[in-house]
Amino acid sequence: MRIAVYLPLLLPLLAPLGARTLSERCEPRLATWLLTASALVLATASTISLGLLAITGLIRVPVLAGLGHWSLHTAQHDDPTELSVALVAGLLLGGAALTAARMLWRRARSLATAALQAACMPAPDDGLVVVEDETPEAYALPGLPGRVVVSTGMLHTLNTSERGILLAHERAHLASHHYLFVALAQLGAAANPLLRPLATAVTYTIERWADEHAGTVTGDRVRVARTVGKAALAAHDTVARAPGAALGILGRRGPLAGAGPVPRRVAALLAPPLGRHPWLAAATVAILAAATLSTAEAAHDLNALLEAVGAS
Repeated sequence: MRIAVYLPLLLPLLAPLGARTLSERCEPRLATWLLTASALVLATASTISLGLLAITGLIRVPVLAGLGHWSLHTAQHDDPTELSVALVAGLLLGGAALTAARMLWRRARSLATAALQAACMPAPDDGLVVVEDETPEAYALPGLPGRVVVSTGMLHTLNTSERGILLAHERAHLASHHYLFVALAQLGAAANPLLRPLATAVTYTIERWADEHAGTVTGDRVRVARTVGKAALAAHDTVARAPGAALGILGRRGPLAGAGPVPRRVAALLAPPLGRHPWLAAATVAILAAATLSTAEAAHDLNALLEAVGAS
């Protein structure tokens, strides 16, 4: 418990660097998988580490030590963890559990609401639902099956080829279950706020993933870039009314936000396609492996401590 238990608590400090590097240099599909896995693994490892530290404090409480027949003297002698550290870990663990549970409930409710709305919509063979609304809007609505919802205002804004690009983008969200990547990354960030950059990066890389899919389908990444920019300009200053679980070509942060997601996406589409960069994937896997092994080692140390205090 001397070093291993603290490593999973320190590794999330690398989240801003990892999020920026993976989202800007790695192919979007692979980047999304790596970012989501990182958020989940690091959140789980750090939460377990907090629990292990909290337990070292519990075995020093006289009442609990008596119930468990633990030796207070052995616990204080064999465990170098300060009682104050264990208490802080317990408080952080409680906060993480509460925040994660609340986020999980909200996300499950929004997905259920989206699925219900999708079920109440018409079910054409192509899954496209056109709504009479002059506000330019388009989004993918998760469901069984999902729906692609496009307003007449958006259809009037785009020409025929651009409409094909928009539909390819939205269908990529549904086919690849992008809403699940967002939900899992946000769950990790809820458990550990240090991982928020990873969740933010996932909301960007899924849009890049859908953009690249549209580019592959149409064979024209430049036209995709123009369509993304055109849709964003058309929706500028409009209020998004899509359900919380919906994903759309305008992204989840509004159409135009300085050097935000849409300008970055357009710039990425106008640049050469990104590669997979195996060394980035290997570095990410190595970090996740270190977090996992450190957590396992810390759990083994705690088990040895409990056996020692119980045998005394």
